[in-house]
Amino acid sequence: MSSAQSTAKNSDKPFDLVIAGGGMTGAMLALQITRQLPHLRIAIIEQQSVEQQGGEQHTTSFDSRSIALSAGSVALLARWGLWPELKPHACAIEHIQVSDRGHFGKSRLTATEFGRSALGYVIEIEWIGRLLYQQLQQVPASQLTWFRPDQISAIRTERDLRHLQLKSGTELSCRLLVLCEGGDSPSRALAGIDGVQHDYQQSALIANVAVAAPHQGKAFERFTIDGPLALLPLTQQRYSLVWTCQPEQAVALKALPDAEFIAALQQALGYSAGVFSGVGNRVLYPLKLKTAAKAADHRLVLCGNSLHNLHPIAGQGFNLALRDLDALLQLLAIHSPDAGSYGLTRQYQLLRSADMAQVVGFTDSLVRLFSNDSKLLALGRSLGLTVLNQCSVLKQPFAALTMGLSPLASQQQQIALYQQTASQVTTQTATHAATYEAKGAATGHSSC
Repeated sequence: MSSAQSTAKNSDKPFDLVIAGGGMTGAMLALQITRQLPHLRIAIIEQQSVEQQGGEQHTTSFDSRSIALSAGSVALLARWGLWPELKPHACAIEHIQVSDRGHFGKSRLTATEFGRSALGYVIEIEWIGRLLYQQLQQVPASQLTWFRPDQISAIRTERDLRHLQLKSGTELSCRLLVLCEGGDSPSRALAGIDGVQHDYQQSALIANVAVAAPHQGKAFERFTIDGPLALLPLTQQRYSLVWTCQPEQAVALKALPDAEFIAALQQALGYSAGVFSGVGNRVLYPLKLKTAAKAADHRLVLCGNSLHNLHPIAGQGFNLALRDLDALLQLLAIHSPDAGSYGLTRQYQLLRSADMAQVVGFTDSLVRLFSNDSKLLALGRSLGLTVLNQCSVLKQPFAALTMGLSPLASQQQQIALYQQTASQVTTQTATHAATYEAKGAATGHSSC
């Protein structure tokens, strides 16, 4: 039995949880809730229709967009039962070379020096979308209701519920509203959550490029005066290219004939990554840092790009989003049956604010440090990369951060401590209640 596509004008019974946004983050959250917490009744509000999202026709091609999955994210996907089906379509990152164009600084990371088979993986988004869509189609309508195509037009808050008015006229309520709409989340403003934005005055040119010889799982990040240039290994002897530069330069590069573009890329990167033999469709994205003022509010939490929309310099965006979901799922398990309790939203705010601040600060600093023509900074960058390459004491924590291992471990420790504390409080409350009842019985007085 598949999940329902809602046609009702109103839903009288409150949902435990409503997810605004049925993209990759929202769909991932919905699927895991139906698996881990099947007693919760949830809904997804998605702007696009099934046809607009491609329906069941989730296919991959040479031009399919890709994301980098850190080792920590792979561990989460494995825990959630998704990685066995995704791994055959992913390409392992076994080596990473970081360099600063025109300067002597260089650093290399290899999976073997950290005792791992891969530092991370690169996978085309369509494979994840296909798997999530197929799995969600099997969810009973009693667990999951879709409102699509639709969008929140108004939000009203009460102590125990969030009341939602949709553009279609549908009205519904929920104990917890989760915003997963993306960087320009329209519902974030409706909920009264302020956002902060910084325009990097850069554009990212995204394309897949073919190489003449196998890439052997090597990834490259080269910093230039205009911005970073990254190559991530893909299946079928391809790289996923992220070329960051000034907006005018990005437009010019996009307009070049294929042969001229390949020549420009070869000149920018040299031959460390091999000889480029082809390029697919090129797409431009303006780069802006967008963050929400807070991760949670009364019966409301934000996940993914609705909470943090990062520069792609370190490939941390979706990995940060998966840790958002991990925190929320574990807190929902602790605070069930009231999905939107104060304890949940408060703890989510504490957990995600620290991780987000660290990753946002890290990526933003990289952008500002390496998109600078100061000779003094250039010397500092080169020395820093050289020291990082030769000093394992510095390499280990750097790798643990970028592989998502230390943030994930820290979050697990905090949740375990919180769960232990919550359990102790519950036990103490129950003990006090039992003692009170016993005293009442002994004296012949009711405890009511």
